[in-house]
Amino acid sequence: MKRAVVIGASGQIGRPAVRALARDGWEVTAASRGGGRDESWGEEVRAVRLDRSDDAALAAVVGDGCDLVVDMVAYDAGHARQLTALSGRIGSAVVVSSVSVYEDGKGRGFDTQHEPDGFPAYPVPVAEAQPTVAPGEATYSTRKAALERELIAAGGTLPTTVLRAGAVHGPHSPLPRELYFVKRHLDGRGGRVLAYRGESRFHPASALNIAELIRLAAARPGCRVLNACDPQAPTVAGIGAAIDTVMGMETETTLLDGPPAGSVGLTPWSVPLPSVFDMSAAGRELGYRPVVSYADSLPRTVEWLTDRLHGRDWRECFPLLARAYPDLFDYAAEDAWRTGA
Repeated sequence: MKRAVVIGASGQIGRPAVRALARDGWEVTAASRGGGRDESWGEEVRAVRLDRSDDAALAAVVGDGCDLVVDMVAYDAGHARQLTALSGRIGSAVVVSSVSVYEDGKGRGFDTQHEPDGFPAYPVPVAEAQPTVAPGEATYSTRKAALERELIAAGGTLPTTVLRAGAVHGPHSPLPRELYFVKRHLDGRGGRVLAYRGESRFHPASALNIAELIRLAAARPGCRVLNACDPQAPTVAGIGAAIDTVMGMETETTLLDGPPAGSVGLTPWSVPLPSVFDMSAAGRELGYRPVVSYADSLPRTVEWLTDRLHGRDWRECFPLLARAYPDLFDYAAEDAWRTGA
């Protein structure tokens, strides 16, 4: 039986990734800071605590050797070097990166999106050959680019599949964008406002589909970079309509022709130009077929969000989302905008 070590196993992507590998016959060591288990894992999955910043602890989890390391939390060049230093004991790796590494033909990317004329004008869809930001330590995107650069350079000794994930969604998300629509229904809001005429497209990526990519890459080791997104990239208006259907609600939607008016019309998907990513290479390289569509994944997400919110403040439940979008539920501003006050 082949042995796999999954780093970040208790996270949003890690949980289904462990499950998928175990189903495929891997002997899985599920490593996370807390050492927790998911209720869907079988007893054969071994859960261990791991402080990723501790080189000796990581080496101890790998032990005398393993056939595969799957890394959900690798963030920068230092994390890449932690893995490559153990290349003699690791057969291959699958590492999750981000589509935020891409830049357009004018050097614009996710890091420049809030600057004047700074939002990237990507081709639709973006293929893996699209240029990326320069590697560095300044931002999330540059650190992910540095991570990728180190791993690909070491491909001769540690074959690594790098997966560039889109807007990850599903249960256990620390940044659940779907909350924008779900909470409005739970709060009895009968209307919503969407910027850019509700046509924004920011490509989602189900944790289940990423887990499937991990499973396939584990079975076909290689040195490659692949996008990791859902089969379709729905508009923000389409996402809202799909959540309406799941929750059995009807909503009056007001569309703004342009950007948000302050917080009014702002959603976690509100972008002036599409960010859509090509998934054809994953099909060619790995025989990838998505296991779930965005719409079909929503019932579990909505149920999980509803349970998490029960009797709690959304900022307490999802502090990362609250930091990124502090005015996401500014109903007073929305009501004042509607009345012209």
